[in-house]
Amino acid sequence: MDKKRSVLVNGRKTSITIEDAYWRALREISIARQQTMNAIISEIDRSRTERTLSSAVRVWLLEHFRALAAPRPAPAA
Repeated sequence: MDKKRSVLVNGRKTSITIEDAYWRALREISIARQQTMNAIISEIDRSRTERTLSSAVRVWLLEHFRALAAPRPAPAA
């Protein structure tokens, strides 16, 4: 279910509307990086090409997890 969430992006209050699963994924990344969710969303905002911040967050999360799932070359023997 989509949920509207208040965030602080680059020093300004705004909101994004994303599903719970995306919000939980963003929280997991924030914990792993020891970075606030607002800081990550601010980074996404500065580099986004998508029309809305909500879409940019979804695309960023997709790309993040795709990069983790990508095959890695085998170490040289």
